[in-house]
Amino acid sequence: MEENQVAPNFRLDGKRALITGAGRGLGLAAAHALAHFGAEVVLAARTLSEVEAAAASITRAGGRAEAIALDIRDVSAVSEAVSHRPAFHVLVNNAGMNRTNPFLDVTQADFDDIMGLNLRASFFVAQIVARRMVEQGVSGSIINMSSQMGHVGAATRSVYCASKWAMEGMTKAVAIDLAPHKIRVNTVCPTFVETPLAQNFLKNEAFKAEVLSKIKLGRIGHVGDITGAVVFLASDASSLMTGSSMVIDGGWTAD
Repeated sequence: MEENQVAPNFRLDGKRALITGAGRGLGLAAAHALAHFGAEVVLAARTLSEVEAAAASITRAGGRAEAIALDIRDVSAVSEAVSHRPAFHVLVNNAGMNRTNPFLDVTQADFDDIMGLNLRASFFVAQIVARRMVEQGVSGSIINMSSQMGHVGAATRSVYCASKWAMEGMTKAVAIDLAPHKIRVNTVCPTFVETPLAQNFLKNEAFKAEVLSKIKLGRIGHVGDITGAVVFLASDASSLMTGSSMVIDGGWTAD
């Protein structure tokens, strides 16, 4: 069979993956999905008990998982955690946050906290993981968890949008720098998904109705709608994809 006719390979056997913000929501789901497809996963979050429970669940299901307590805003701590381990093949740069306020009411603390986690921390986590990959000659995939809000604007989300638009640009530039090392860098851009973070907003029925009016497919996302993209980008099935984004938004950004 000719090479271009071979079925895509989504298996991740022999690959090691680091997932930040892995204690809940999309990070937790991504860890389970990657482990299901054969990856050895390291789940990182500030709250150790959450990721320990998740790692135990993955292990019971036959996967390989380790939990570590890590605040990714602490660049030295991230460097220490990565330098003591073999290079990762996959990074899911998932940890993030949001606070909603009209532009005129945004405080310096809001700006610094959101940009500090969503952009600065994500930048240096990717840099530290990529340096280790280059040191050990490991090719692989960096997956930055962005948002549909990295492609559009929205009321009360000026800082969040700024962080995700910046992540989109960062991803393209980093992909160019890392391509010679066979390290691919892409984003996943979900719409509103039923996670603990999103539920803080979706419990407001008026807000939920507005969200549904913009999602052309007429429903809030599930974590399973997103994890397929994570597995795809982590696997060799996406071996020619870098500097791009997978927008999984139910059609929100189509108009």
